[in-house]
Amino acid sequence: MGALDTVDIGPFLDGHRRELTGYCYRMLGSPFDAEDAVQETLVRAWRSSDRFENRSSVRTWMYRIATNVCLDMLRGRKRRYRPMEVGPARPPDPRYLDEVLTEDSWVLPAPDRAVLGDGTDPAETAVLRDSVRLAFVAALQHLPARQRAAVLLCDVLRWPAAETAELLETSVASVNSALQRARATLAGLDTDERPALVATPGQAELVDRFVEAFERYDVPALVALLREDAVQSMPPFAMWLQGAENIGTWMLGPGIECEGSRLLPAQANGCPAFGQYRVDPAGGHAPWALQVLEIVDDRIVGLQFFLEPERLFSVFGLPPHLPAEAGAAGS
Repeated sequence: MGALDTVDIGPFLDGHRRELTGYCYRMLGSPFDAEDAVQETLVRAWRSSDRFENRSSVRTWMYRIATNVCLDMLRGRKRRYRPMEVGPARPPDPRYLDEVLTEDSWVLPAPDRAVLGDGTDPAETAVLRDSVRLAFVAALQHLPARQRAAVLLCDVLRWPAAETAELLETSVASVNSALQRARATLAGLDTDERPALVATPGQAELVDRFVEAFERYDVPALVALLREDAVQSMPPFAMWLQGAENIGTWMLGPGIECEGSRLLPAQANGCPAFGQYRVDPAGGHAPWALQVLEIVDDRIVGLQFFLEPERLFSVFGLPPHLPAEAGAAGS
């Protein structure tokens, strides 16, 4: 039994970055916090690499450090949530935009490329993609931090209870008890319908039609793509809308300033996403929102617009500005 070779530790630890980022994102509900947590994990791992003994796998050791970092970060913090948890849906009236909450209030989207691996097992990939849905990540935030870790390790990553108990420095009985309580809590929450996480040809066509309708700002055509009970949220505003008709009314009212927008494609939380750029009076198009589309069957059921997007655009690798000659998405 010996320590890790400190000469090789950097590249080895960096190879675990994506799966650790996905784990920390689910724990913390923010891609920015997840990035900070992974950086701190890698620093702690590098500093303690000479004390590593082969009584557990390096992967278990890394997850133990990441879990402790997340537990430290969560201590004393309020939980993150979605606008739909703050209060009831509102009419499409800008008077309801008075409640604005800070960035640390919301579950924020994360790019698929940062939190999902390149797994070849379709069943495993489906579980991992389902576990980064915005609604599921928000539901996790209702759990005490150690219960959250137990659910992620056992139910998402499929770790045996004994290995999870070792990581959490507790007993198998305690892990099983935590899982039972956590599962009961999650079962009592409304986590929404599961959006399509693998696009069928019909759903891919639906997304293309959405982009075309939004960029032409053909609101009737866009509303026709929504399910009757679709929801729209707009963090940092607590206000949210429900119903295709209300969403259309909003778009032709306060949302009319989005006319002329351009969309650049991305992938967030297993769903289609877009960087939305509004017309910039100074020329070109400026960042306005990171859109996440949630699709069930052949209709859009969720339009999540994350406003004040400058930091999010950077995380998603989206440009900070579009020049005047930039064409529509996909052109």
